[in-house]
Amino acid sequence: MAACTVYSTQSLSTNCSISTPSKTQLSFHQKQVVFYTTSRRNSKRGINSGRSYVITCAASDQQTVVIGLAADSGCGKSTFMRRLTSVFGGAAEPPKGGNPDSNTLISDTTTVICLDDYHSLDRTGRKEKGVTALDPRANDFDLMYDQVKAIKDGIAVQKPIYNHVTGLLDPPELIKPPKILVIEGLHPMFDSRVRDLLDFSIYLDISNEVKFAWKIQRDMAERGHSLESIKASIEARKPDFEAYIDPQKQYADAVIEVLPTQLIPDDNEGKILRVRLIQKEGVNFFSPVYLFDEGSTISWIPCGRKLTCSYPGIKFSYGPDTYYGNEVSIVEMDGQFDRLDELIYVESHLSNLSTKFYGEVTQQMLKHADFPGSNNGTGLFQTIVGLKIRDLYEQIVATRAETPVAAKA
Repeated sequence: MAACTVYSTQSLSTNCSISTPSKTQLSFHQKQVVFYTTSRRNSKRGINSGRSYVITCAASDQQTVVIGLAADSGCGKSTFMRRLTSVFGGAAEPPKGGNPDSNTLISDTTTVICLDDYHSLDRTGRKEKGVTALDPRANDFDLMYDQVKAIKDGIAVQKPIYNHVTGLLDPPELIKPPKILVIEGLHPMFDSRVRDLLDFSIYLDISNEVKFAWKIQRDMAERGHSLESIKASIEARKPDFEAYIDPQKQYADAVIEVLPTQLIPDDNEGKILRVRLIQKEGVNFFSPVYLFDEGSTISWIPCGRKLTCSYPGIKFSYGPDTYYGNEVSIVEMDGQFDRLDELIYVESHLSNLSTKFYGEVTQQMLKHADFPGSNNGTGLFQTIVGLKIRDLYEQIVATRAETPVAAKA
């Protein structure tokens, strides 16, 4: 049975158009009637103040699976996305023939969109109004919700582009519904409407000490920012981060928490990391990973004949806990690997990994040995979460295939 849904989008002109039926990427037919309202364009900012409404009738029981990844700027979202798309196969690349400064990555199965694209103010506009990109007032959550909802329902959208090079809002790009949509950025769990669209959510929780080191490395090396500007940016963002970004971790199904090591007393270098994978219990299609014995409290130092460990060694722990009032299971790794090929020894003691074959975690880690964090818990837990998301997607698809198509009111 056909279902009709109304979506509002930014208007591009004043007109009315009726499209003919077309076959979408999800192999069903749909018809759209688009009504555009009058818009006033701010030539200095490139912002459309008008809004259009798209009435779409579609016949399909398929939906895009939507994953949310939240973290502050410079916290490893890009690396995590590369690991995740690798699990599903196929190279993740910007849209072909599109804007070379697009933030979108598309592979055979996944599309990753950066929520910075929903900034309602460009860099100059934020400076004039005295707000940061973290402030909800600098973002269009209505449009974010409309477009994520449309994609989830199998409808292509014209998504805006925020240009990180120029700091301007570029013309929009076409995003077609993929099998898996990943929305990554500052606010995927801030708006309750968007949060309710997520099939699974992850928060990267990086301690201030580690975050500072990572942000300096990225912004100085890749974006040409000075040390002074980076320090000023971090200080300016702190209040908004604590108010708008950090609270989102309470909603996440999985949190990867990165902390300074406890293996070296009073360590100030920040080269050795302690990483915790916090997994919420009772999440649909998700079974937390555990070490040795599910539900027990475990402390394990694996160094010895089967695992090469230089100073200060490696320590794992596992056990049940509570996190923002939720029952969770936590796996922790402190230290780093000397030889990634020996990771298979650790992998053999972890359960519920959702691997397709023995040693798949190790294979994925070796495949991306040059990625940041590949020798410590950040890379290990990002890889494991990627495998869990693949399993979650396959379970959701299988469940939908078994469920009769229901008519939408």
